[in-house]
Amino acid sequence: MKHSARQVRESQPAMASQGHSLRRIVFTGLVLGTVAALSGCGSMKDQMSTSAVPDDYRTRHPIMLSEVEHTLDVPIASGDRKLTMSVQDSIAGFAADYLSASSGTIQVMIPHGSPNTGAASAMRKQIRQVMMTRGVPANRIIETSYQAEPNSNAAPVRISYVAITATTNPCGEWPEDLQNNTFGNKNYHNFGCATQSNLAAQIANPMDLVTPRDMAPIDATRRSTVIGLYRRGSDTSTN
Repeated sequence: MKHSARQVRESQPAMASQGHSLRRIVFTGLVLGTVAALSGCGSMKDQMSTSAVPDDYRTRHPIMLSEVEHTLDVPIASGDRKLTMSVQDSIAGFAADYLSASSGTIQVMIPHGSPNTGAASAMRKQIRQVMMTRGVPANRIIETSYQAEPNSNAAPVRISYVAITATTNPCGEWPEDLQNNTFGNKNYHNFGCATQSNLAAQIANPMDLVTPRDMAPIDATRRSTVIGLYRRGSDTSTN
């Protein structure tokens, strides 16, 4: 059957309209598929971010305030009769740390039963004198003894005190095999422990972790001098 030219022209718009509708349906399907894929990626990202919060090394290795015993072992040979200058400096530095960190007692433990017992016992007065010269009150120094090994040739004199100190949990713990935990995108257990320990060791005043300090008083004399120089148009810097 032959169609007239008019019928062919009338059927062309209808075919074009059907083709346009088909392309619109396909385009809409592609857009919906892309949106669904992106939303799935977004939910996966949120889940990974949420699960990464407990993996923070600061939460796993927190810096805490705890009671810690600080010790200094002073080596003394059996033939020593006097503390060397380097040993005296070490004792003086330890005494300064004690004064800044504790208000309790400080113990001087003398070895008993070792070959250097006599020398260590003779040195205790010098050790006490060094600490008192540094500013430690005499009534805070307690002398005790401990049982040393008979075959120990270098049983030290131990000086110790207890103070509140910033610390973290012990490092070097590996509770799980790293090869079996490579797909969780998480830090291993010991990650960040050394950094936290070093940061805790650098804290001079543990109370800084609890509350801020009060502001230091202003230097009123220097402030008046600077304001006077500024008003005269002079240089306010110091030499």
